[in-house]
Amino acid sequence: GGSILFKRIDGRIDDILKLSEDELIRIRGREISMIFQEPNAALDPLYRVGDQVAEAILSHRLSEMLDRAIESLKEEIKNGNGGFSSKLQLWAYNEMKKNPNALKLRLMRKLPIIGKIISKKLNQVVRDEIIGLLRLMEIPDPERVVDSYPHELSGGMQQRIVIAIALACSPLLLLADEPTTSLDVTVQAQILDLITRLKERFGASIIYITHDMGVIAEISDRVAVMYAGNVVEIAPVIELFKKPLHPYTKALLEAIPRPGASFKSIPGTVPNLVNPPSGCRFHPRCPYAMPKCRKEVPELQRITKEHYVACHLYGGEDHGEHSNSD
Repeated sequence: GGSILFKRIDGRIDDILKLSEDELIRIRGREISMIFQEPNAALDPLYRVGDQVAEAILSHRLSEMLDRAIESLKEEIKNGNGGFSSKLQLWAYNEMKKNPNALKLRLMRKLPIIGKIISKKLNQVVRDEIIGLLRLMEIPDPERVVDSYPHELSGGMQQRIVIAIALACSPLLLLADEPTTSLDVTVQAQILDLITRLKERFGASIIYITHDMGVIAEISDRVAVMYAGNVVEIAPVIELFKKPLHPYTKALLEAIPRPGASFKSIPGTVPNLVNPPSGCRFHPRCPYAMPKCRKEVPELQRITKEHYVACHLYGGEDHGEHSNSD
């Protein structure tokens, strides 16, 4: 009975769970995109980097690329530089604008020579777009990298390619799943800095999935803490670090290694999600657990304007905070 509401580019608000597969295909990569955890697993080793970025562009921005190619061809013909090849491409692109899957176009593109001619200008326009995108990713020598295979690039460069693919269509929402886990510390910092700057440039919202509290402190505006599949606390990042409410959030912050201090781990073990604990899933490990915690699942309650917690130790906004929480 749940729902996932998403505000589309045109302003409509749709429930993602009720959309058809065709509608989801139009959203994926165009309005919602993803940066994966392992770049060498996300990239296809058999295809050049440029081809993989081009796939994202041609899937959602074909009409835009055709318009650029058409304008370039018109300029060539106007200046007397366009012969039969330019006129054939111009005709083909205008037909593609009407119907990209027209039978006559598909048949012509299968002819070796004609197909190569038809694709020439469009390929050039897309390649220029990709090189510009790689330059935005701060990739040195993008003209060379665009023709490289993933295995020829470092882990940091591979992750920049994955980010380029994710941002190729200027999505509204970017999901970043531990995008720096497999990288060394120096490259991690570079990638985080890049993502932060690109967020401002592209105007995208980012949901950053991570277990690294240092990363959260550095790049987040708002944090949702999850335990065993449930959201237990939501707060602005500064408020969460200064005044954590949920016992699990407190335990997480106390477990951060500090120079000169002994390491403090969270007692107990992570629950089996096939057969999770009843009530609050954290109660077997919680030092403040009450009988109620074992029986009732706590609801997410608003404690302050932007701070929510799912814990029986606290009342809602109208009830104030539980005085025995510390």
